[in-house]
Amino acid sequence: MKRTSILLSAIVAAWAGLSGVAQNENGSGGDMPAYYDHQLFTINFKELPAGGEDANLQHNQSINFIFMSDAGLEGGTKPFISVLYAIQGDGFNPLWVEVQISFTDGHTPRQLFSDDEIGDAVASGEITVTVTDEVYRCSVVGTPSR
Repeated sequence: MKRTSILLSAIVAAWAGLSGVAQNENGSGGDMPAYYDHQLFTINFKELPAGGEDANLQHNQSINFIFMSDAGLEGGTKPFISVLYAIQGDGFNPLWVEVQISFTDGHTPRQLFSDDEIGDAVASGEITVTVTDEVYRCSVVGTPSR
C-alpha cells in the first residue's frame, strides 16, 4: 500500500499544471474493458473537450487515474487493458487523468491487473509511468459480457 501512495504522490506532482485534450466517442461507443483489483469491468470513457478540464478539476477534489499502455502487448499485436485506480464506492470520482505505462528495457510487456501491481512494477524498475494532459469522464457501467 505504501508503494501505491508513493506512486500516486509522484503522479499527482507530475500532473499538476497539464492541460489540453481532444474529442472522443460519445455514448456506448466509448465502452471499453478495464481491470480493477484483478476484476474485469466495462467502463464508459469519454475525453473531455479542450478548455473545460481546468474548470472541472477545480470543482472536484479527488481525481482518479487510469493506467494505459498505448504500445500494447506482444509487440503491439494485443492491447493492454486499462487499469483503474478506483471504482464506485472506493474513492471514485468520474474525472480521470490518463497515466501511460512504459515497460523498461529488458522487461517484456505484460498485462497488469491492479494499481498495487503497477506500484510494485514501478518500484522494481519494470515500468515507468508518465502522466498525460488527457482528462476523461469515466463511469464503470458493468462487467463485460463473456
